[in-house]
Amino acid sequence: MSGHSKWSTIKRKKEATDAKRASAFTKVAREIIMAAKSGGDPDHNFQLRLAIMKAKSINMPNENIQRAIKRGTGNDTNASSYEEVFYEGYGPAGVALLVKALTDNRNRTAGEMRYLFSRNQGNLGEAGCVAWMFETKGRIMIEVAEDTPNEEELLELILEAGALDLQNNGENYEIYTNVGDLEKVRGYLEQHQVAVTEVEITRLPQNSLEIGEVEVEHVIKLIDALEDNDDVQTVYANFGVSDS
Repeated sequence: MSGHSKWSTIKRKKEATDAKRASAFTKVAREIIMAAKSGGDPDHNFQLRLAIMKAKSINMPNENIQRAIKRGTGNDTNASSYEEVFYEGYGPAGVALLVKALTDNRNRTAGEMRYLFSRNQGNLGEAGCVAWMFETKGRIMIEVAEDTPNEEELLELILEAGALDLQNNGENYEIYTNVGDLEKVRGYLEQHQVAVTEVEITRLPQNSLEIGEVEVEHVIKLIDALEDNDDVQTVYANFGVSDS
């Protein structure tokens, strides 16, 4: 998993930069709108609670958060009707890409995805062509700090809580869980005074394709182009970065 861990570190740093863009608010607002369709109370809507946590992590104003919740619960008659759509394909070096989008116009978004893939040495595929390569898991991020338990102590704690795995990328601990156990593990950590910085549901590749530096640059260029699209929420990829 070392290669995947290195890509994960690159992705975290890239996301920190992307979070400075104005479009980050738009993307998170759509997540809140979608989640709020199942109820506007975050205490009884885990997906909404996750979306609000993400919004706060990029310093989204509370006024924006509340407005998005109202749109999702139907209190805003001007709200667009967003739906979650996944696009699948291959990038440079045969890297599998799974793109999560929230769109109010499938035809528009599909055309834009086809254009972005083809322009950046990739190919948009049919539904199901790469989704099987990814597993849906929960992920909890904890910053490595002086007051954080050491790796051995944290591993013992999360296994007690029902987590699956722990990785240390140098700056953060990444804890992986089954989706159904994500909230339980998060609560268990907070009960033990472990500060959680981020909680999310993600897609992990079952196997990573290890590629070289030149190929990595081409793949990241494609991922950047996809993530710059307003409809795209997240891009999942199955590549790792080789030690060389």
